[in-house]
Amino acid sequence: MRRAGLLALVVAVAGAALSQGPVPEPDGYRLQDYRAPTPTTLSGARTITTAQAQDIWKRGDGVFLDVLPHPPRPPNLPAGTIWRDRERLDIPGSVWLPDTGYGELAPAMEEYFRSGLARATGGNKDTLLVIYCQRDCWMSWNAGKRALALGYRNIAWYPDGTDGWQQAELPMAKAAPAPGRPGE
Repeated sequence: MRRAGLLALVVAVAGAALSQGPVPEPDGYRLQDYRAPTPTTLSGARTITTAQAQDIWKRGDGVFLDVLPHPPRPPNLPAGTIWRDRERLDIPGSVWLPDTGYGELAPAMEEYFRSGLARATGGNKDTLLVIYCQRDCWMSWNAGKRALALGYRNIAWYPDGTDGWQQAELPMAKAAPAPGRPGE
């Protein structure tokens, strides 16, 4: 009897999860819980798979833009404390604009994002931007939406990000944040 009850509960929970369906696109930016299931679409952009991202990368047809956060060196570390940045492995050739995928950005971070996009595209708003982070990360969705709001017209959102890229055993490279990041 206990097993049957437990099985019924598991089936009910699984059924409820499946019946919720895909995550809908919010009207605005995602403001919290950034590591959670994302929508399957981003209005105004195309959503691409790992195979499509790889094809764009091989052809050199776009600018790959990573928005994964990067924790800065804590300002109050005692003198002599050794600080080691966490290594970020990225899709080779990517521009890393860390911390630009939050739902709300301080004016300095908005300018960092805006100027980073302008540098990466040479000011051409028709340049293909492949925006990513990690799988189930709203940061790339927010950044794609923000790039669209800034007038960029050729956005490819890659929701599987570096997780999907690594899973496909594609090459990775050490990354460094793009210059001009506020606070550095």
